[in-house]
Amino acid sequence: MSKRVFVGGLHHESDTFNPIVTGMDDIHVLRGRDLLDTKRDDSISGIVDTLCKADVDVVPSLMARAVPNGEWNHGCYVGLRNEILGILEESLPVDAVCLALHGSMRVRGIGKSEGDLLAMIRALCPDIPVFASLDMHATVDYDMLSYADGFIGYKCAPHTDEYETGCLVAKMTLRALAGERTHMAAVRIPMLIAGEQSETGTEPMKSLMGELRRLESEDESVVSASYLLGFPWADSYDNGVTALACASEKSRAEALAIRLAGDFWSKRNDFRFYSETYEPKECLEKAKESIRAGVCPVVISDSGDNPTAGSSQDVTNFLKLILKDKELCSLDPPLCYQAFYDPPAVAKSFDAGVGRTIGIPLGAGFDRKTSTPVDAEARVVALRKDWPGFQGVSLALLDIGGIHVVVTDRHVGCYDPGMMRALGVEPSSLKACVVKLGYLEPEIRAISKRSLMALSDGGSNEVFSRLTYRNLPRPIFPLDDDVAFEPSVFFSR
Repeated sequence: MSKRVFVGGLHHESDTFNPIVTGMDDIHVLRGRDLLDTKRDDSISGIVDTLCKADVDVVPSLMARAVPNGEWNHGCYVGLRNEILGILEESLPVDAVCLALHGSMRVRGIGKSEGDLLAMIRALCPDIPVFASLDMHATVDYDMLSYADGFIGYKCAPHTDEYETGCLVAKMTLRALAGERTHMAAVRIPMLIAGEQSETGTEPMKSLMGELRRLESEDESVVSASYLLGFPWADSYDNGVTALACASEKSRAEALAIRLAGDFWSKRNDFRFYSETYEPKECLEKAKESIRAGVCPVVISDSGDNPTAGSSQDVTNFLKLILKDKELCSLDPPLCYQAFYDPPAVAKSFDAGVGRTIGIPLGAGFDRKTSTPVDAEARVVALRKDWPGFQGVSLALLDIGGIHVVVTDRHVGCYDPGMMRALGVEPSSLKACVVKLGYLEPEIRAISKRSLMALSDGGSNEVFSRLTYRNLPRPIFPLDDDVAFEPSVFFSR
């Protein structure tokens, strides 16, 4: 009789500096057979494919994901969590649980979701293996570790190895089903680091992650090795970097976690921004220099308001700065700015129609602390209803003072140049465009002749000292001077 493995997951990066509460309209859910049949480059697909190839009876529950945003609505989370638990209870007995989690998902009134979910799964299944994949930016706490047998995190930033990581956690599960015991140890490193300082194609992350891969492939005692970087835009008591090791012996897991933590800490002063990075005004000057030299298109990241890092996607400060610049407001074709989250502006644009001019307060509808709206006379250039690129988002392209601004009626990632193309803008022909993004994802990087990152305002501000942390464990690098650190295991089993 084949082994039965229960699969599912909840995956979200929650920014506590973003006032938006993530609700069901923001969440995409695959259930049951759809979870098994839908193939994507994500961790749950890697899990399902690997288990199915091993002739395991895969028991599907649901997989829920959303674009990074503010904390989850309590009722939305509890409803989906209870649905997972109900399916699990009805499916018992099962031989193992294999999940795709994020590790930095937070819920209003609960806090971290992963420990809460795993605790309830463990209550139903006290004696079977429980494994999960994690995002590289997981915030690991004691509860998560207590209720699981092992984790493995992504090793690529941008996260191009989600599917591969799903395959690896499924293989960890299969090893456990074959009778192998996994021991897990973790060391917390008092450090905050943004994704834009930890791209894995450059040093020091390239070598650090290369060593993890070497250990997993060449050392038979190592089941998995991970650096889980935490999520700097969550003001939480458990934030920081974690070195995590899973091995066949407890002593080996502990020694490896300590060694990996020391290696990471020794490189703390080597992490830096890999894109050309400037304060906003200087960034615009650099962009104009590039345009004059014919190095186009220039892609500028509005990094402080990056929705794929959980920001609100409606902070206007950088747009206001651009609108004051006559040179940038007179480009041909116009500079394109992707994208602002403003449902009322989109609705008014559709009501008016292409070619009409509307008066709108653009932006700052959600994050009202960081900026104020742009009072705009906007000409509607193009409209696209229910664009399938992001679960049927509706788009408007508005000409505001000579800048073409993409506006969305859903909170979405801004990394896909297909959004501009859906509105009739060919990004490769532009002299400049701005994206609410941090490091450039492969899709937008492919069109960029020069990329610049602006240290702009918002809930994903790259300058951590500009954020108001109230719960963060202190001292912590780089916010505090002279942080002392001697690696020690805070969890081991």
